[in-house]
Amino acid sequence: MKINLIRHGMTAGNLKKRYIGRTDEPLCDLGIEQIKAGNYPPCKIAAVSPMKRCIETLNLIYPDVTPILRNDLRECDFGDFEGKNYKELAENADYQRWIDSGGVLNFPNGESIIGFKQRCIADFLDLVRSVDEDISIITHGGTISAILENLAMEKRNFYEWSVANGEGYIVDFNGSNLIIAGEI
Repeated sequence: MKINLIRHGMTAGNLKKRYIGRTDEPLCDLGIEQIKAGNYPPCKIAAVSPMKRCIETLNLIYPDVTPILRNDLRECDFGDFEGKNYKELAENADYQRWIDSGGVLNFPNGESIIGFKQRCIADFLDLVRSVDEDISIITHGGTISAILENLAMEKRNFYEWSVANGEGYIVDFNGSNLIIAGEI
């Protein structure tokens, strides 16, 4: 089965390099233009995070496909870092500890990194094992990174799987592992 993992288009928060997880931002004008200009694989089945930015992206790419909403494919809750960028957090001791940890500490008053990854992976596996044809999944950068870090045959760490807005990966799923077949 082929799976298209697509990150949502750009939002105002993405433009300002903010940590946007639980904030339910729509696409910005640039994000809409970006998605409209993209070249995406066709599909008959599409799943989507319930966040506005993902639903809007799906509606632009696949306007005739009724989405399967997947709550657990949403982005990480960044807690105290939510809505802020690295410049605004530069003097924050918790942020410095998080940076010094290589991004593995939990977000203060947010979601644990391990819990976030487990949530995404479990929901992804549940979804793809419940369909029997190719599917597109429109979700978040962190969600895509969590899935690929843990399931891709090609081993990379979470941050090495970073994907830009409106881009993603085409993968083959063999029932337990993902094989990268191309980029979107």
